[in-house]
Amino acid sequence: MEGKVLNTTKADAAIPEMLVVSSSPHIRSNETVSRIMLDVVIALVPAMIGSVYFFGLNALKLILISVASAVGFEALTQKLFKKDITINDFSAVITGILLAFNLPANAPWWIPVFGSGFAIIVVKQLFGGLGSNFMNPALAARAVLLASWPNIMSNYVLPGADAVTGATPLAIMKFGGADATASAKVAQAGSELPSLMDMFIGNIGGAIGETSALLLLIGAAYLLIRKVIDWKTPVFYIATTAIMLLVLGVPTEELMYHILGGGLILGAFFMATDYASAPVTPLGQIIFGIGAGALTALIRVKGGFPEGVSYSILLMNVASPLIEKFTAPKIFGRAK
Repeated sequence: MEGKVLNTTKADAAIPEMLVVSSSPHIRSNETVSRIMLDVVIALVPAMIGSVYFFGLNALKLILISVASAVGFEALTQKLFKKDITINDFSAVITGILLAFNLPANAPWWIPVFGSGFAIIVVKQLFGGLGSNFMNPALAARAVLLASWPNIMSNYVLPGADAVTGATPLAIMKFGGADATASAKVAQAGSELPSLMDMFIGNIGGAIGETSALLLLIGAAYLLIRKVIDWKTPVFYIATTAIMLLVLGVPTEELMYHILGGGLILGAFFMATDYASAPVTPLGQIIFGIGAGALTALIRVKGGFPEGVSYSILLMNVASPLIEKFTAPKIFGRAK
């Protein structure tokens, strides 16, 4: 922070840059919070377009409602708390988009409204606002929605104009395609997995923003090129998930379905890299990715859910302060 210049003369005023002092560290950057958040929004645009292409206008409606709700709740909460309104930093927009990406295309309109309210008010603003939340707001909201309305949150629509519900590839591998009852398991036991090309493009059932690995990877490449995110957490996350799945007995022919299916790519690149709720130390980012990958594989294979990305990232979010404590670099010159 720049200090004030005192007792300056006319001569001094001619060279004010020599009289301005500031506290260390002396680092300058043109990046701002709004610029970084805007980059994330840009990176999510391909997947947003894909969600509308595969799931129709209802996907667009859910995204718009979710974003509008998140921005509205942020402005309202900050006004009530007598804080500066900072909705122009795009952080609430990102929360709204990511929450919508975790919803099925046939979810009712009030689901993203409730989820956005929980994400912004409870997880973000009650803990101090941007940068102070201890877990990813969108994932926390998804977990609450799944616990409160499991039938709605697990009733996925297949791509196409008919809006036919069906099992996700992960559910097919785990339950034979069934979502709940034993009779459903028998009825859907013959469900066939889609091709890997359909998995890669996104022509499969699932949450509206997680199905297309191709479009998500395009956005991830943009963030990596812009140096908004670091490669360590997503790479170690995905690699650890793959290794642990093999260790736990998943057949090699199903491995790519696990990598391309569910929310692994969305979570690894866009949620596990959250600045506020993930470690910032290089070693901490690696540990975070390894831990999240191991938990994802354990939940998928040994747990009751076919998916485990959301819960694994949330659990590692809680562990982030401890990870940073033990991976913080030593301060040069500090006495023991």
